[in-house]
Amino acid sequence: MGKEKVLLLDGNSLAYRAFFALPLLTNESGIHTNAVYGFTTMLQKILEEEKPTKILVAFDAGKTTFRHESYGEYKGGRQKTPPELSEQFPYLRKLIDAYQIKRYEKELYEADDIIGTLAKQAETEDMDVIIVSGDKDLTQLATDQVTVYITRKGMTDIEKYTPSHIEEKYGLSPQQIIDMKGLMGDTSDNIPGVPGVGEKTAIKLLKEYGSVEALYEQIDNMKKSKMKDKLIENEEQAKMSKKLATIFTEAPIDLKLEDIEYPGPNEEEVLNVWQELSFKSLIDKSDYKVEEKETAEISFEIVKDVPDDMLKDVMAVHVEMENEHYHTCLILGFSFTDGERTFYITFEDMQQSEAIKNWLEDESKKKYMSDSKAAQAILKRAGIELRGVEFDLLLASYIVNPAISGDDVATLAKEFGYTDIQANETIYGKGSKWSVPNESTLAEHVSRKAFAIWSLQPIIEEKLKENEQFDLYYDLELPLASILGAMESEGIKVDISTLEKMGGELEKKISALETEIHELAGEKFNINSPKQLGVILFEKLGLPVVKKTKTGYSTAADVLEKLQSEHKIVQYILDYRQLAKLQSTYIEGLIKEVHPEDSKVHTRFQQALTSTGRLSSTDPNLQNIPIRLEEGRKIRQAFVPSQEGWVLFAADYSQIELRVLAHMSNDEALVEAFNVGMDIHTRTAMDVFHVEADEVTSNMRRAAKAVNFGIVYGISDYGLSQSLNITRKEAAQFIDKYLHSFPGVKEYMETIVQEAKLKGFVTTILNRRRYLPDITSRNFNLRSFAERTAMNTPIQGSAADIIKKAMIDMDARLKEEGLQTKLLLQVHDELIFEAPKEEIERLEKIVPEVMENAIQLSVPLKVDFDYGQTWYDAK
Repeated sequence: MGKEKVLLLDGNSLAYRAFFALPLLTNESGIHTNAVYGFTTMLQKILEEEKPTKILVAFDAGKTTFRHESYGEYKGGRQKTPPELSEQFPYLRKLIDAYQIKRYEKELYEADDIIGTLAKQAETEDMDVIIVSGDKDLTQLATDQVTVYITRKGMTDIEKYTPSHIEEKYGLSPQQIIDMKGLMGDTSDNIPGVPGVGEKTAIKLLKEYGSVEALYEQIDNMKKSKMKDKLIENEEQAKMSKKLATIFTEAPIDLKLEDIEYPGPNEEEVLNVWQELSFKSLIDKSDYKVEEKETAEISFEIVKDVPDDMLKDVMAVHVEMENEHYHTCLILGFSFTDGERTFYITFEDMQQSEAIKNWLEDESKKKYMSDSKAAQAILKRAGIELRGVEFDLLLASYIVNPAISGDDVATLAKEFGYTDIQANETIYGKGSKWSVPNESTLAEHVSRKAFAIWSLQPIIEEKLKENEQFDLYYDLELPLASILGAMESEGIKVDISTLEKMGGELEKKISALETEIHELAGEKFNINSPKQLGVILFEKLGLPVVKKTKTGYSTAADVLEKLQSEHKIVQYILDYRQLAKLQSTYIEGLIKEVHPEDSKVHTRFQQALTSTGRLSSTDPNLQNIPIRLEEGRKIRQAFVPSQEGWVLFAADYSQIELRVLAHMSNDEALVEAFNVGMDIHTRTAMDVFHVEADEVTSNMRRAAKAVNFGIVYGISDYGLSQSLNITRKEAAQFIDKYLHSFPGVKEYMETIVQEAKLKGFVTTILNRRRYLPDITSRNFNLRSFAERTAMNTPIQGSAADIIKKAMIDMDARLKEEGLQTKLLLQVHDELIFEAPKEEIERLEKIVPEVMENAIQLSVPLKVDFDYGQTWYDAK
């Protein structure tokens, strides 16, 4: 057996580094995930490259350590951890456990001390050690057998510190890193050091004297200078700083090297955590497998033709598709069951069967399905109008618990304890290994799906009735699936020539900005290279450094926004980045999605994805076309009616979530403002800044707007400080003032959290639930996130209920009035129709009437509408 390799990870430091290195990502439940994601990518890379035999992740146990005894201010300047990061620690621990990696913390000691102690033990037992951290303090532990990996920009770019690398970089030994910290101090740990001594001076002194102690022994021989005075004056402080910076390698830990053996990951558990956190790219790239359990026998038959008497009045039918892209993929086969007899038929044979076609189109024949919208869309392509869907497994599961994710029948069935079906991946393989199995394997798999749907229908419908959610499912989501299916099949026409023309104009603007930026910089450089850009901005042009990264200077958007007033090049760079993103993601991205046969895009509405009940859209995502920037808004000019003499008509709810908040909180000031038709952001600014309406400045209104929407989305002082570019302290005061001005809102927030603690879930106006198992957690971070979710889910979810109800009512009204108008898209709070010009006058009356009366609130719902030759003109 080769030499043992021990991997020691600094949990807190790596989580912090990942959080600040990556943009704020969230999963479908709204949990921030960037720190866990960064940590995972780094861990995966190291596991693959180093193949360690022992692993430990060390965490800091608390705020107080033995170092505070000698210096109470140790780590004193640190800001409170942003809640967007704290809420990720429980998931980080869950992930580490899934990898079957030991984690450890010890009261009064830091992660560094645990790592130092174990590294020393491993070295005495002749093992190789790799330490991974974001904190250069640990480089003092480097020896011939201990290498310290420090993560740089991002998380997978790593600098490896060995004694020779430290010698090359600083001209010092690893031991002297402690002396360097003693002299220069460390602001991140609030270690004072000697005022006026920076890294260069500290290195110079150590090259001459060797250590802090030796320096003070010989200080009398030093030439007279201000520096000498500073050193003499701060001798005690320098020695104490060195002591604080020294990692303790004899911590009393009750952990031995044999306790941190690494058996390899529990692949199924890791995949579960990745699934929960929506790490789709990691899941797709990974070879990890889920252990399949043995399934019970099933009897089914493969048929070539289906006589009428085999098709009953109520049956489960499953349409097996090649993949999730049902607007373009193939049908692989069908299975039908009535619980007694189960049969499978190929798509080719089904097309010859009039009996099946008639049965599928017959409203009176009740169908139980797994995803009726997908089936409706794919059957429509085969010339069949699906009618009479009575049960939809995907939607019913989603309403029972929106946290259930995945649309594979096996995944959904497993949530309800049904395991007689294998995952698609087991049958087809994945990635490049995907292939259709032989007919009998395929027929059995599809038949098992139909049988699972049949078996689960009574169980899930009973659960819906028990939760008083059957109406939400049967009267709202199920009919909506059919409306969405029709909208997707209809698609919306896109004028490619407009997009290409825009692309050309954007190219010119990008090129002009590039020239302007190069002129202001006085040289040509790659604007897309943060490294080159950093040198230009902070060295050549001398702009103040806001934030440093391991490889140089940060040029992230938030940094550049703080520098806008310093130099006009900054605005040009921000504009350049936005236009380049528009060009690649939205212009080129949209052109790829246009269907060659009908010049339309057919998005797929995800009806069972978000935890609030909101719809989202994919391939293409039409909900995130950036409209804050005029060039982004102009992309809507490419969306046009599909017929001559028609126009696009758009109607959107004005401030629907704030109106729902007013209704739910019953706050007097909010309710009154909406009832008298006052601008709500102005009203908020008046109350928070104590001014009259005519004294509200645009900046006051902007701040009030950020808080109004922030309250709806459960913003923290950190989040608000980022969006308004103010300090966290100011942001916290702002939120307090807001809650003081609107006591009804404050009371609503407190009451809803209490209610969630009692019930374990919160509900929307139409009784949509979101379960919050962590609301009573003893873990502060888990509990805080659950509390924020409890406050904002009923608001966002009720807004989703209202627009879904409006879509159903609108569909019925258009049919009732015999209009040709078609509903094409739903984007956030907006509905987009196409209509013949002669129907516009009717629409101007009926669309706001229907939308404003979808659900009655204690404040009026208000709808704005417009129409024009393009989606852009209809706004």
